[in-house]
Amino acid sequence: MSQNQFFVSGISTEVGKTVCSALLVKALEADYWKPVQSGDLHHTDSMKVASWNGLELPPPRFHPETHRLTEPMSPHASADIDGVHIHLSDFQLPQTEAPLIVEGAGGLMVPLNEEDTILDLMAQLQLPVVLVSRNYLGSINHTLLSIAQLKQRQIPIAGLVFNGPVVPSTEQVIVKMTEVPVLFRIPELDHVSLSTIETLSEQLGPIIRQTFNR
Repeated sequence: MSQNQFFVSGISTEVGKTVCSALLVKALEADYWKPVQSGDLHHTDSMKVASWNGLELPPPRFHPETHRLTEPMSPHASADIDGVHIHLSDFQLPQTEAPLIVEGAGGLMVPLNEEDTILDLMAQLQLPVVLVSRNYLGSINHTLLSIAQLKQRQIPIAGLVFNGPVVPSTEQVIVKMTEVPVLFRIPELDHVSLSTIETLSEQLGPIIRQTFNR
């Protein structure tokens, strides 16, 4: 199995995890797996990443979600509505020789059930984490707390990806206080499409491949 496998998570929801995942899939020619899809089953994150890479589902490089839940809610609540109980033992990494990008749901502390969170899934999988951060009021706190949780659980951290407008004072204090490297930055995007990901891959691909193929 390839060692070039990473778990993409974020400091909150809607911070750019899926865009980051799509870019990594493109630049690394990686497989993709979303363990839990909660809601939006007509337009899942797997569908978005495939579309932004010019692929149609189900391509062989895209592995099926372990849980597909109907309601756009926390997985534990959506699973309860669907009459499903999520167990950590449900999740097994896909078998592949290719690089693999695993995308989480929401932030680290999103509940999967009444005992386990996304953080527990990350601890089980033990993949290096790519943590996506976006500047907003409170984002420094959310980023520092996320990194502190990962370090406390001894989950490897590949590094940070800052998404959106550059705010030097925010980025500098996060890096200084955590000593976590910045892998790359994604600029503010008005919309995301196949051409957007292609352009980003042309710009950032060499940096990504050099960083992630060590």
